[in-house]
Amino acid sequence: MTAGRILARMTSPQFAALVGAGRKVVALVPIGSTEPHGPHLALATDVVISEAACARAADALDAAGLAVVIAPSVGYGVTDCAEGFAGAVSIDAATLTAFLRGVARGLLAAGCAHVCLVNNHLEPAHDAAVRAAAGDGISVACPLTRQWARTLTPEFKSGACHAGHGARSRLRRRSGRGDGGRRPRDARSARADDRRRGDRRDQKLAVRVSRVAR
Repeated sequence: MTAGRILARMTSPQFAALVGAGRKVVALVPIGSTEPHGPHLALATDVVISEAACARAADALDAAGLAVVIAPSVGYGVTDCAEGFAGAVSIDAATLTAFLRGVARGLLAAGCAHVCLVNNHLEPAHDAAVRAAAGDGISVACPLTRQWARTLTPEFKSGACHAGHGARSRLRRRSGRGDGGRRPRDARSARADDRRRGDRRDQKLAVRVSRVAR
């Protein structure tokens, strides 16, 4: 992610200057989980994917005339489906909703014109808890809608997406995490397809946020 957009790396005067510069400031909050993604991917896979989506969307939002900050990531969520697997850390839905709503309201009070919660942990109960935090000036971007479904890969639509080629590809692009090594041609093709669809998905995120923040 571009260092100049990372809220946690800004000084207080830098953030004050950004808010006072005359452009509307949009805050993107990456949301994921801490849970297993097979034996080969990092526990923070969903968080890393959300961070990558925010970074790419930020470029398009900046081009649309909006100032962007990427807030610190939220790496815990409702992960009941992974209960019993090593590394799964779950919190209850009400706690998550209250926390996200509090964070978003805090960002609005600090001078941001809009806050978008960008979620890529797709457990239904988690998704519902994130959406419950939406409100005035607070939106949610997540693939679990009909609008976003058109950008999903065949792997995702088949139900084989968790810890699959798509997640692995985006994780490696973002941080190099996950196991290395050369993969068969079909796996490389799946990664290329995911990159193309991921670009479309992040562009849709940027368009949506720019519309609601104007």
